Amino acid sequence: MRMQFDDAKQLVERPASASSADRLDWHGIDWARTTRNVRNLQVRIAQAAKDGDWRRVKALQRFLTRSFSGKALAVRRVTENRGKKTAGVDKVLWSTPESKARGVTELGRRGYQPLPLRRVYIPKSNGKQRPLGIPTLRDRAMQALYLLAVEPVAETRADVNSYGFRPYRCAADAMKQCRTVLSQRASAPWIFEADIEGCFDHISHPWLLGHIPMDRAVLGKWLKAGYVELHRLHATEEGTPQGGVISPVLANMALDGLERLLQQHFGRRNSNKVNLIRYADDFIITGRSKELLEQEVRPLVEAFLAERGLRLSPTKTRTTHVEEGFDFLGQQVRKFKDKLIIKPSKKNVKAVLEKVRGIIRGNKAAKTVNLIALLNPVIKGWAEYHKTVNAKETYSRVDNCVWYALWQWAKRRHPRKGLKWVKEHYFTRQGSRSWVFAESVVADGKKIVVKLRKAAETKIIVHTKVDGGLNPFLPEWEPKLEERAKLRMIQSSTLRKRLARLWLSQNGTCPVCEQQIAFDQGIDAHHIQPRHLGGTEKLANLVLLHPNCHMQVHFG
Repeated sequence: MRMQFDDAKQLVERPASASSADRLDWHGIDWARTTRNVRNLQVRIAQAAKDGDWRRVKALQRFLTRSFSGKALAVRRVTENRGKKTAGVDKVLWSTPESKARGVTELGRRGYQPLPLRRVYIPKSNGKQRPLGIPTLRDRAMQALYLLAVEPVAETRADVNSYGFRPYRCAADAMKQCRTVLSQRASAPWIFEADIEGCFDHISHPWLLGHIPMDRAVLGKWLKAGYVELHRLHATEEGTPQGGVISPVLANMALDGLERLLQQHFGRRNSNKVNLIRYADDFIITGRSKELLEQEVRPLVEAFLAERGLRLSPTKTRTTHVEEGFDFLGQQVRKFKDKLIIKPSKKNVKAVLEKVRGIIRGNKAAKTVNLIALLNPVIKGWAEYHKTVNAKETYSRVDNCVWYALWQWAKRRHPRKGLKWVKEHYFTRQGSRSWVFAESVVADGKKIVVKLRKAAETKIIVHTKVDGGLNPFLPEWEPKLEERAKLRMIQSSTLRKRLARLWLSQNGTCPVCEQQIAFDQGIDAHHIQPRHLGGTEKLANLVLLHPNCHMQVHFG
């Protein structure tokens, strides 16, 4: 039976119990009303932060973190994202409607004590390993709940040219800003390449507790939770763990204010051509001269970071002339005779080729179609990332290297066969293209050709940079948000063209929860008339939904 919102709210505002969890119908939650409630509170928090009314901000945040709507959306977020199948130290997952409902009733400040993080390591491009701290699902949900209340403030106070881990912003915006401030003949010729040494690992706990506008008791418990490695508990005296839901926003808030500091010091007329471009903890600063950057800008940056317990890496921080070129966010920026060229960096190209070759080496006996299924996402993801810069020549070079690796793979499998036989067995001709790595398979009674994606097939587009002042939590920016979401969906190849048309026909909105379907979210195509009852794949029989909304339609 569908539970009314007011009844559900009264239920979970009381102390959690097994009986209350059993009474809460996860698929009966009115998600449209729930998301509207949270959205309205976030708008009010952002407006209060803009007005500097911090007492009201605190009151609204307290109301949001205690609301049923906030708790339900927090649980929904951590049970739908990529980490939903990754457990913490308690090895508990919320994979059923009953466990999700129980998770909602367990979220509360009173008596809350987070468990230690599970420490894992992922390899870095320089051969070292990056530590990740994985919280339990309950702790992740608590972080997601408080993030709902903190993010409106973070967006209101954020630097204009900060692009990492922020809604409606991406690396392409940062690179577009690079082109804006460096492409003119009179643009700044020198760049200060900054590298913060272990940003997430060394942020000062006292600074975070004194400056982050959220419940200090809860924040302090997260910071001091410790981590478990090799069955041993270790204390955490500094830093915020990479892997937490709220950690990127905390790091962004710690670094926000640097752009305003530079503007105050050098003035708004900016005759010294000082501009900051930041993506998370990676940033560059332009300047009129090398001496200006090293003698004035660098001391300001070092003092700003020292207050937060951070410092610049002495080996990776340097000042570079734009004609010498520099790497930023996997792309090389360099000026040739007053013409700025941005293309994939050599290091980035080497990394993707090593990954492709590793997949090929690790699947020496795999079927052709299975190998293609492993390679296509890697090639596509890399090419999509660089499609807004001068990457066409690099695409062709990468395709040639991939072809050579596959040719070696094919020849090794059949040492006693002639080269012509190997070519005809693994490579085909399609249109004007020969040597297409492909295989024919039968699916649903039809013969289809599964082919390897080429990076050069990716169309180069001109990226439209986000407006620096855009705040997704203030109503006056709503038209801009809708226009930008529509533009990015049209340009994105993450969906087939027919699904993109369906998205446009729905005005980008999920009809169940009445919220925008973002291009980078999980998307389900629901059949209005089920296929087992004769439903077709025509657009008239399809509607795009969020994954959780799709489940609600089937189980509601």
